[in-house]
Amino acid sequence: MSINNIKVSVIIPVYNVEEYLRQCLDSIVNQTLQDIEIICVNDESTDGSLAILEEYAKTDSRITIINQKNAGAGAARNKGLEIARGEYLSFLDSDDFFELDMLEKAYHACKNENADFVVYRCNRFDDKTQKFISADWTIRKELLPAHRPFSYKDIPRNIFRLFNGWAWDKLYKREFVVANNLRFQEQRTTNDLLFVFTALVKAQRITVLEEILAHQRINNTSSLSNTREKSWNCFYSALIALRDELQVMGIYEEVEQSYLNYALHFSLWNLNTIKGPTYEKLYNALRDEYFEELGISKYPEEFFWSKGEYKQYLRIKKYPLPAGFAKFASNNSQTNEEQFDYISYKIGRAITFIPRTFQRLIRCYRENGLRYTIRRIFQKMRDKFEK
Repeated sequence: MSINNIKVSVIIPVYNVEEYLRQCLDSIVNQTLQDIEIICVNDESTDGSLAILEEYAKTDSRITIINQKNAGAGAARNKGLEIARGEYLSFLDSDDFFELDMLEKAYHACKNENADFVVYRCNRFDDKTQKFISADWTIRKELLPAHRPFSYKDIPRNIFRLFNGWAWDKLYKREFVVANNLRFQEQRTTNDLLFVFTALVKAQRITVLEEILAHQRINNTSSLSNTREKSWNCFYSALIALRDELQVMGIYEEVEQSYLNYALHFSLWNLNTIKGPTYEKLYNALRDEYFEELGISKYPEEFFWSKGEYKQYLRIKKYPLPAGFAKFASNNSQTNEEQFDYISYKIGRAITFIPRTFQRLIRCYRENGLRYTIRRIFQKMRDKFEK
């Protein structure tokens, strides 16, 4: 295949995923769009991943294998970027997989709109239950501009609420990536946030595909998201790097509200989804340093869109221990007044649960319609049942 005929370069970082790698590779080599190159960067795997890559490479000349010392997925993607020759770039984690027509549909969407990148829908595949789970929240349809393509200038107050900071649910024009010197952070986790959100504000033409074309595997032991207890502060490094980039671009004030709302949301998500001693480390870091350094502390409640998140932020700032009644009540350093305040909050949350839920349903109905609201109710019920 001629270099000039490569439509898409698919870059796959690979590390100890022998259990899932075949499904990932099968979803690429069997794409309906055949004019592609597949760059697999082996990040010093210690299982059978490299042998699987070599097996596939023997029968498919489009596959290139690069071996590197263990440096993480960000470094692996950057290594792939250095040799990519395709007109467009696709990134896929080696435990995830694409629909077989993903590249063809995304490629034509970009070409037809002359877009810098396209975002497509995805869902999640639960490795424990072997079932697909909806992920409608990865594209906030209610916030999208009415016209296509668009840029951040059309929605500066909401730009970081539109999409997730993942690279694998997007197809990028390589010329755009090279011209803007976009690179992944070389850290263990949250290494794609800076790349994705910098692209989001530098792109002049963004378009969207309203089809589920990618599948993210969850509840699997090989996922990098399972290593966050070893890299609990990587998200903070990514947020700081993004803020610095926005300031260099001279657009920080324009997008500050969107950035700080995302920073608060992402900080609390990291805290609420981590376990063990690392929880206390992150809790104290947020309370003592991160919230202040990010700029969250300088704005009042009205600046933030989620009142629940802002109230959690206030609790963290007020109380020196991680949230949780058992830990809180057993801590002798807390005054009776502080304990009563926290207990009152928990009781109030329980009492107002039904009216708050009803309010959310009404808002969802007004913004998205009856059919979507009913679907979301059943999806929530199914997710809770499966757990």
